[in-house]
Amino acid sequence: MIKRSLLVLLLTLLALGAIFGLKFYRMRQAASQVPAVPPAVVAFSEVKSEHWDSSLSTVGSFRAVAGIDISNEIAGMVQAIHFNSGQTVKAGQLLLELDSATDRAELDGLLAEQKLAGLRYQRGQSMLERKFIAAADQDQNRAQLDQAAAAVAGKQIQIAKKHIKAPFAGELGIRRVDLGQYLPVGSAIVMLEQLDPMYLDFTLPERDLGRIGKGQKVIASVPAFPDQYFEGEVTASNPAVDTDSRTIKVQALFRNPGKLLRPGMFAQIKLSAEADQTVSTLPDTAISYNPYGNSVFAVQRGPAGWIVQSRQVKTGDSRGGRVEILEGLRLGDKVVAAGQMKLRNGMAVTPDSQPAPGEREQAP
Repeated sequence: MIKRSLLVLLLTLLALGAIFGLKFYRMRQAASQVPAVPPAVVAFSEVKSEHWDSSLSTVGSFRAVAGIDISNEIAGMVQAIHFNSGQTVKAGQLLLELDSATDRAELDGLLAEQKLAGLRYQRGQSMLERKFIAAADQDQNRAQLDQAAAAVAGKQIQIAKKHIKAPFAGELGIRRVDLGQYLPVGSAIVMLEQLDPMYLDFTLPERDLGRIGKGQKVIASVPAFPDQYFEGEVTASNPAVDTDSRTIKVQALFRNPGKLLRPGMFAQIKLSAEADQTVSTLPDTAISYNPYGNSVFAVQRGPAGWIVQSRQVKTGDSRGGRVEILEGLRLGDKVVAAGQMKLRNGMAVTPDSQPAPGEREQAP
């Protein structure tokens, strides 16, 4: 009985094995008949050597060498206005007077007290020489005279501050006050800007720090005068690099006799350099830009054709649709310039018959 059961079990297992073996064989046969996935068609490009103008290009803004909003240190009523909007003024020129009638009356009283203190001191000096008063009494007379003189000087300064003058030569803006208007302390009266010369402020990446220096020629153009170029020179740069932007602030000085340049103007800037530089470049479309680093799909010849491998690269400047390659590739290395989205490491590819986007202008 036991032998019969074992025989039945053995036959059953053999039958199941035959069934599964036949099914596996058919699956292998079907898989072998499925056509292979063709290589992805992508555009190739290669690292090329180019001669680039080594001049540095950037943007910036013009700023007055001296520019302020003229305001009042002392509150008061506007008694007289001695300027017009847009007027050119000299240093020290009177611009505005605040009412000082009360101050002048108080000054007259202080002058009288000063005169009296002076007479008292003179009499005391004569009496001291004749031993009629003590030296301490004369010291008190001297202190009173000094206090009276200080009070007069303080009131004169207060009156002078109500005569508001231009601290430096320049051009005035639009007047913001009217005759008879009461001005609290710090009221903006008019803008004053010195327009010749002018500063031009701009920033450069820290990698260019060694390529700039005092006296270096700077060429600028502004949208207001697109056909004109203005020439200046570098006068200073910050001693430290901005840790957030990794840039350094630079200042250039421009002569502006025609007053064409104005504070706040946007400028396209070019800094001269000694000679052109030779760089290795790729089309911009070949670079995958990522926060953790830029990369490309490098193309290599495999046993069965072309395959791709992702490779990290360090990039530099970009000009005319091409990017400078600083590290990660060598001249002549081939990369994928278009179609990267469908690729993965080790994938087979075939070159597109059309040139890569960055190469089209160079194609015959």
